[in-house]
Amino acid sequence: MSNNIDETRYQLIRLIERNPDISQRELANQLGISVGKVNYCLKALISVGWIKAGNVVRSNNRMRYAYVLTPAGLREKTKIAAKFLQKKQSLYESLKEEIARLKLELKDDSAE
Repeated sequence: MSNNIDETRYQLIRLIERNPDISQRELANQLGISVGKVNYCLKALISVGWIKAGNVVRSNNRMRYAYVLTPAGLREKTKIAAKFLQKKQSLYESLKEEIARLKLELKDDSAE
């Protein structure tokens, strides 16, 4: 899986964990992706056993899905979160070094 796909799946899992009744359209809006991509990712997560989907009847008699994280989904969420944390910490350290270099460069330039 690429990092972008991992991040999308992680964000989907997080949102579903917080709100199992969330619609695909709401997921798409919150993630800034198309409903089709949400649907594709959800089907993939269901096929690997990370999420279960069940029908729920809403007050207006329309069927919707409720999504539930499986134990495997919770384990994968933890693994992906650990990878993101490591990646973000590495990026943070790189940015700190770059900022320090730029500050030094500006200081040197202003001294001339």
